[in-house]
Amino acid sequence: VQLQASGGGLVQAGGSLKLSCAVSTIMFTVNAMGWYRQAPGKQRELVARIVNGGGTTYADSVKGRCTISRDAAKNTAYLQMNSLKVEDTAVYYCNVVGATEGIPRTEYWGQGTLVTISS
Repeated sequence: VQLQASGGGLVQAGGSLKLSCAVSTIMFTVNAMGWYRQAPGKQRELVARIVNGGGTTYADSVKGRCTISRDAAKNTAYLQMNSLKVEDTAVYYCNVVGATEGIPRTEYWGQGTLVTISS
């Protein structure tokens, strides 16, 4: 199972970015998709997560600024980030939980995309 993440980059504080994560494997049943981030010297933390049925979870630090959505037909999740802050700087990792033919429900991680917010 391969995850293709994109959308990271360098923006000024107050700006916006949209991350995307696509599951490239066909016949993959998604249970949940989400984004985690890891800043230098810190532990990886949940940013946002969306489960089948549309339920979402957000870190307190991004509530009101980020929106996670999913295109089920494309097995792609999006993270719209607005009003970005310097402290949002981190490597963002896509996370997917799902199953495919012959493989039971498993957690997968993308390669990480760097988001840098300048002051």
